[in-house]
Amino acid sequence: MSSATRKILISCAVTTLSLVLFFTIPQVVYAVQPHVAEQTAWWVWMILLFAFSFVLGIFSVLAGVGGGVLFVPIVSGFFPFHLDFIRGAGLLVALSGALSAGAPLMRKGLADLKLGLPMALIGSISSIAGALAGLAMPANVVQLLLGVAIMGIAALMMRARVYGTPDSQEPDALSKMLHISGVYYEESSKSEVSWQIHRTPLGLFLFMVIGFIGGMFGMGAGWANVPVFNMLMGVPLKVAVATSGLVLSINGAAAAWVYIFKGAVVPLIAVPAIGGIMLGSKIGAKLLSKVNTRSVRMIVIIMLVVAGLRSLLKGFGI
Repeated sequence: MSSATRKILISCAVTTLSLVLFFTIPQVVYAVQPHVAEQTAWWVWMILLFAFSFVLGIFSVLAGVGGGVLFVPIVSGFFPFHLDFIRGAGLLVALSGALSAGAPLMRKGLADLKLGLPMALIGSISSIAGALAGLAMPANVVQLLLGVAIMGIAALMMRARVYGTPDSQEPDALSKMLHISGVYYEESSKSEVSWQIHRTPLGLFLFMVIGFIGGMFGMGAGWANVPVFNMLMGVPLKVAVATSGLVLSINGAAAAWVYIFKGAVVPLIAVPAIGGIMLGSKIGAKLLSKVNTRSVRMIVIIMLVVAGLRSLLKGFGI
C-alpha cells in the first residue's frame, strides 16, 4: 500500500470518526439505563467495558470467531446499556476487526474480490433491511430473538467442521458466468492451489439471510460466512476466512450507517469496546500457537449458551 493511499485511508477514518462523534454525542446521557446510572458512576461502566472487551478479543481470536458475535449477547445480557446502543457498537467492533485484517490478506492474494463482491452486494442490501427492522422492533422482542439466534449459533459451532482444501467439484453455471475461481499460494506446501466453487445460488441466498441477521442484531458474520464458503461452496479454508473479512467489512459498513443515522452509536460505548477488542486480538494472535484452541472454543460455546439464556430471560422480562 503506497503512502498516498495510506494517508487517504487515515483521512477518511478520521473524518468518519468525527462525524460519528458529532452526531451521537447528544445521545451519551441515555446510554446507561437511569436506575443503574444513579447507583454507579458512568466511567466505571466504561472501564469495565474496556476490560471485558480486552478479554473478549483474546478469546475471539483463540476460538476463531469474530468479536461481534460474542460482544452483543454478552454485553446486552450483563451490562446496563440499551440494546440499540450495544448493537451499534457491536457492528463497529466487527467492522474494525475485519478492516484491520483486510489489507494484509488482500496483499497476500487470499481475499478474492470476484468471490466476495457478489456475496457482499446481496449481503449489504439485506443487512440494511435487517438494521431497519431491528431498530423498528421493541427491545424485548429483539432481545428474545437474539437469544434464539445465539443458541442456534452455539449449536452450529458445536457441529461445524471446516476443511483446509475441500474436494474439487464441477463449478455450477452461475459461478462460470461470474468467472468465480482463483489460485492462491499455499506456504505450507510451497505450491499454488487452484479453486472453484459450486452451489452458488444457494450460497447467495444464505449470504442474504446472514446479512439480515447481522444487521438486525449488530453481530459480525464470520461464524456463518466461513462455513458457507468452505463447507457449502467448496472454497479453501484460508481463502474462505480472508474473503469472509472482505464481505463482513462491506456488510458491516452498510448496516453501521443505519445505526449512526438513527443515533444508536454512542462513542462512550463504541470507543472502549473497539479499543479493548483490538488490543485483546493482538494478544490472542500471539497466544494462538501456545494454547489448546479446542478447549478455548468449548469455553466460547459455553459463554454463548449462557449469554443466549440470559437474552431469552431478559426478552421475557425475567
